[in-house]
Amino acid sequence: MIVHEPVLLAESLELLVPPTDGGLLVDATLGQAGHAEAFLDRWPRLALVGVDADAAVMETARARLARFGDRVELVRAWFAEFFASWSPSRAPDLVLFDLGISRFHYEMSGRGFSFDRDEPLDMRLSRDLPAAAADLVNGSDAEQLADILERFGEERHARLIAARIVRERSRAPIETAARLADVIRGAVPPSYRHGRIHPATRSFQALRIAVNHELEQLELGLAGAFRVLAPGGRVGVISFHSLEDRFVKRFFRDRSRDCTCPPEFPVCRCGGRRELHLVTPKAVQPGDAERARNPASRSARLRVAEKAAA
Repeated sequence: MIVHEPVLLAESLELLVPPTDGGLLVDATLGQAGHAEAFLDRWPRLALVGVDADAAVMETARARLARFGDRVELVRAWFAEFFASWSPSRAPDLVLFDLGISRFHYEMSGRGFSFDRDEPLDMRLSRDLPAAAADLVNGSDAEQLADILERFGEERHARLIAARIVRERSRAPIETAARLADVIRGAVPPSYRHGRIHPATRSFQALRIAVNHELEQLELGLAGAFRVLAPGGRVGVISFHSLEDRFVKRFFRDRSRDCTCPPEFPVCRCGGRRELHLVTPKAVQPGDAERARNPASRSARLRVAEKAAA
């Protein structure tokens, strides 16, 4: 069942245009293939390699894209590993990253991504990962937990929450998403408990990022994508929280400078050649109509860069 609506779809189609001979798109975060299907429909000569680490969601994508036949190749892998090991016979002209997780994971995966569901506290996008969220919650000390919540969730009450988790798990292991959400709700001040967002939102984000090594994946995957990208090709990244967007913004900015040497170098040694050009100097955000139709798109940001000619 398809439950995910692709965000910033019109903007992605406008900014990521393949060459006239068809071209090759790597959808590095295939998900339920909403973006991929739209690209293949829009450009009938475009070929696609779809990459995703989640076997369950890939089956939905496979069925959805079956009508495109041999224009589509699907690869089950983490995108950082995919780009590190991939030696394409033809360099991709376009790469798309749609970061974060889909409604499928919140509503259908049964892995505890949502704080209002009584599901096992897993949060892994692939069962191949050794540690689930419950392992971090029940196996980390208070200092380690607070560090995770601060770094990956920017949670200002991280120490209060970590201390309450350690206390509550001493009575019984915290094994479900609903129980963890209750523990967090009881740990924070009343003003925060009844604030604009659920008090567990940032903590759940932090645990998910930590479990799936999402920021390391992004760092390695983005560098790998530009390595294999054809000169003049474009990469688009859709992010959903400030940690991701700041990293993408910094990556694009640093590589769009004429000198890319480290700041400690007293003299330029790189030859003064920029690696990419910014297509979107500022992040593209959803319009009012999309935000009204799909509230999950409100935090989405799209940045696009083009690889410099050889």
